[in-house]
Amino acid sequence: MLLIHGNSSCKEIFDYQMARPFIDRYRMIAVDLPGHGGSDPDFEPHFDPQTSYTMKGYAGVMAEVLAALEIDQVAVLGWSLGGHIALEMVPLYPGLRGLMITGTPPLSHDPAEAAVAFLPSPHMALTGKEVLEDREIEAYATANCGEDPPPFMVDAVKRTDGRARAIMIADARSGGASDQKAIAAGMKVPFAIVNGAEEPFVSNAYLQGLGFTHLWGGGPHFIEKAGHAPFWERPPEFNVLLSRFLAEVWRS
Repeated sequence: MLLIHGNSSCKEIFDYQMARPFIDRYRMIAVDLPGHGGSDPDFEPHFDPQTSYTMKGYAGVMAEVLAALEIDQVAVLGWSLGGHIALEMVPLYPGLRGLMITGTPPLSHDPAEAAVAFLPSPHMALTGKEVLEDREIEAYATANCGEDPPPFMVDAVKRTDGRARAIMIADARSGGASDQKAIAAGMKVPFAIVNGAEEPFVSNAYLQGLGFTHLWGGGPHFIEKAGHAPFWERPPEFNVLLSRFLAEVWRS
């Protein structure tokens, strides 16, 4: 299973999934996106930030990672930006066996859709801001992970290449991403949406209104007392769903 983190985060956000019982049954892979976490800044001469720091660019990187690891079948868990990247992978990676997204609203190219898919929040402005002040770093980490964010998350926001935020948001607003709503609607493998019931950024009403009849479990799942990162904030409840999902993916 490939786990893809969100904007200004890092692979450690999946510590509760990179553990038992999952590691006893599955090959769990979590990586830092370019410009994030412990990714090597010296690699920059080998890529173009203007294309790599986009949803499609990140999806291409993830496909390259799987190819380098000689993995021809995989399930993917994508969080927030990671969910958008995972949706972009669908047409790129024929070995996709199942997809779970969390904190990710599948959007079409209709600009008005974003206005209803995302909730008004002062922290949303930080998602595309290149340079964050110290107070903004703390606020962004808290908004993403709930009260008392882990120190590694604060460090991850601070370490992230600010261009990764600015370029990604600018590209998405200019129509650089695919019609991810259409991709989601046409999924032919198990597809799950799991959100926190107290999600601060994404409208759960929007997700319910998508009307997808093919969703795993019959519709979106909402975890009580969880916000934008239910897998981190409420890991026991989230992991029960993830375990059931993976069992079904690898039975099919």
